[in-house]
Amino acid sequence: MGETTQKGEGIPAELRSFGRRRGRTLSPRQQQLMRELLPRLALEVTQPRPRSLTELFSANVGEVWLEIGFGGSEHLIWQAAHHPSVGLIGCEPFEDGVVKALTAIEENELQNIRLYVDDAREVLRWLPPASINRTFILFPDPWPKRRHHKRRLVSASLISELARVMAAGGELRIATDIGDYARTALIALQDSPFSWQAASPQDWRLRPDDWPSTRYQAKALREGRRCYFFRFLRNA
Repeated sequence: MGETTQKGEGIPAELRSFGRRRGRTLSPRQQQLMRELLPRLALEVTQPRPRSLTELFSANVGEVWLEIGFGGSEHLIWQAAHHPSVGLIGCEPFEDGVVKALTAIEENELQNIRLYVDDAREVLRWLPPASINRTFILFPDPWPKRRHHKRRLVSASLISELARVMAAGGELRIATDIGDYARTALIALQDSPFSWQAASPQDWRLRPDDWPSTRYQAKALREGRRCYFFRFLRNA
């Protein structure tokens, strides 16, 4: 799609890194979740930041993690359920994924998730420095055609913003099933304040136990594509 986002006078518009926003028609129950539950969980980046991001959550949390593009929300929900003392901010512009997250949040009575239903770069600009302890970017839209590569989410500019908002020692996880995107990500992280945590090929070919599978990974494996699992630490 050829859309850009308007950032205001004097600030260049950004190319969207995602495609469509809506899929199938929502059921009455899903519409109710969007109407009633989402407003209680939605992150308002037009409002002043709290003194600490931990104040965003009704649960008592000690640190905050960020997932950019949570897709069907399998990973987001798993992490929230297994780490109740961690607050998670999930960003996803696709309505179907948001509804899946809302359904799971209600069913599991999770109190440690906030959602942003738009471009995650807005959240990154809003976040205070050194406020995020872990970031996940899992199977982002690959934009496989060469003329669309400029739309890829993982870029030097995104990594620069992540370096600002992530705390020293914080972990960045990136997964993709596209070899060329893996190369793009590694190039974007060159000369950045992140260190690649890989001592052998096994460290990026095998998914760690605390990195649950998603429907995108399952699809990639069914279609015979190799998955890449990268871990980086924010240098002090």
